[in-house]
Amino acid sequence: MGFDSVSMKETDIYLSTSDHASVVSITLFVTLLCACIVVGHLLEENRWMNESITALIIGVGTGVLILVISGGKSSHLLVFSEDLFFIYLLPPIIFNAGFQVKKKQFFRNFMTIMLFGAVGTLISFIIISLGAIAFFEKMDVGLAIGDYLAIGAIFAATDSVCTLQVLSQDETPLLYSLVFGEGVVNDATSVVLFNAVQDFDLSHLNTGVALQLLGNFIYLFISSTVLGVVSGLLSAYIIKKLYFGRHSTDREVAIMMLMAYLSYMLAELFYLSGILTVFFCGIVMSHYTWHNVTENSRITTKHTFATLSFVAEIFIFLYVGMDALDIEKWRVVSDSPKTSLSVSATLLGLVLAGRAAFVFPLSFLSNLTKKSEKIEFKQQVTIWWAGLMRGAVSMALAYNQFTREGHTQLHGNALLITSTITVVLFSTVVFGLITKPLVRLLMPSSKQLYRSFSSEPVTPNSFNVPLLGESRDSEGELFDDNGHLQARGECHNTVRPSSLRMLLTTPTRTVHYYWRKFDDSFMRPVFGGRGFVPYVPGSPTEQSVHNWQGETKM
Repeated sequence: MGFDSVSMKETDIYLSTSDHASVVSITLFVTLLCACIVVGHLLEENRWMNESITALIIGVGTGVLILVISGGKSSHLLVFSEDLFFIYLLPPIIFNAGFQVKKKQFFRNFMTIMLFGAVGTLISFIIISLGAIAFFEKMDVGLAIGDYLAIGAIFAATDSVCTLQVLSQDETPLLYSLVFGEGVVNDATSVVLFNAVQDFDLSHLNTGVALQLLGNFIYLFISSTVLGVVSGLLSAYIIKKLYFGRHSTDREVAIMMLMAYLSYMLAELFYLSGILTVFFCGIVMSHYTWHNVTENSRITTKHTFATLSFVAEIFIFLYVGMDALDIEKWRVVSDSPKTSLSVSATLLGLVLAGRAAFVFPLSFLSNLTKKSEKIEFKQQVTIWWAGLMRGAVSMALAYNQFTREGHTQLHGNALLITSTITVVLFSTVVFGLITKPLVRLLMPSSKQLYRSFSSEPVTPNSFNVPLLGESRDSEGELFDDNGHLQARGECHNTVRPSSLRMLLTTPTRTVHYYWRKFDDSFMRPVFGGRGFVPYVPGSPTEQSVHNWQGETKM
């Protein structure tokens, strides 16, 4: 009994110490998040810095400090976990991007986005994989064929988090839609390729395996998109029919947030692409669900989703910066610094070459199919440069491939982890610093003063602007010169095609016209949306509905 009592006391002391250590770690991390926000605000007008770079630098600095205090034993508070990244941090970022994206601009360039995001990523994957095989075998790194293909998938993944902070929808709408849209499809494609490398027998590569890989990707893309659309429509239908806002705005805000996250988890449950699912769920929810809630809930959800995305972005870069000085991996490769530097330089060169190999040729092909809004050479250079950054997606996939629960003692695996860290840090800081002034140099704004790339609205009107208006994507299209809300149909003269020739000459506008007719006749009456907001006497939307109807009739 005495022995049992001593053991229980020792266990209690251990648990208490472990809990206190967790509290200390979380407290310090929250403090660092606050510091990143404050410093980012002070550097808002800086032409070089953005918040992702600020968080990364603060993370590295904190890692150095912890390394010194711990006597060289550790540099981070938390061990990097791909589950933490993919399950908790990435969903709010991707969902908010879909929720806030300007749909008309996005779908106008949908084929180009798919060309860059799917075909371009595949080209980059092939070039990086072949380059890794050619160079690393000469260096005697000691990797298998599966590792080389995994490297191709890891470094084909661009960092959509970085590019979203660098470009602005208002300043460069075409660039933003192309780079962001490509980033979402690129991440999904890279993850699918990475998982395929894990699942297929790569010792017997042949045409059948390649076709099976292609078919698997097409299935994942279509099924993930359909799941996201269905989830968004289901949330719109539930909120429209039950109209939680008549009793509690908290409930409708909660159901929107939970169903958005549920779409991502359902995709992961069925082994689909959660990135694509939650992105298209965000688009559908902003088009239908968001207009079915009360006015207070619209403001709340808009800023809640943006805030969650913002905090997750800062958390990721702070996390990556602190983990960059993981002494365990660096100690394993400390006996071969020249090889480590060579591998990092080779990977960086392959990233540059892999992206150039598809951006310029595919831009040329895309321009052949367009009669207007072609991608100019300056825009192509900006797209190429903005997509060179690598971030947490590459880190998470690298840890998944080359470590076991964040640890490894194998020289080749440690070499790839440290090289991935080097490429992520170098590309994010160096390329990220140059991207902002490069955009200003190549794509100067002709109508507006250059302002910092912030997602915060700058006018009171933005609180009442639907994120996805009927055929309007910006405040300039929703309000006239006097600041009044324009009635439907006053913004633009809708192209009304009357023949097959019109369909062939202006396919985007024609498809948009028929989609509007279908949406207004069938979709909005069932799922709600702007103009079909449920009216309940005495509800928080009563006044706003009357005001909106009065303005549209004037």
